[in-house]
Amino acid sequence: MRMMLPCKEVARLVSQGLDRRLGFGERVALRVHFAICGGCRNFERQMKLLREAAQQLAGTDPQST
Repeated sequence: MRMMLPCKEVARLVSQGLDRRLGFGERVALRVHFAICGGCRNFERQMKLLREAAQQLAGTDPQST
């Protein structure tokens, strides 16, 4: 049985998830971690907001990616 992902790995996957679709196992592992770790939930939320803000400044639609 695999243990919960460490926060460092979660941060890596969150960043990669902005650029590619994560695999099913990766998404499940993130959700399990997020259920326990509020800091990583906040990190994911902040990364998404930063990406949307950067895309708006660049004049692209954040919903199209």
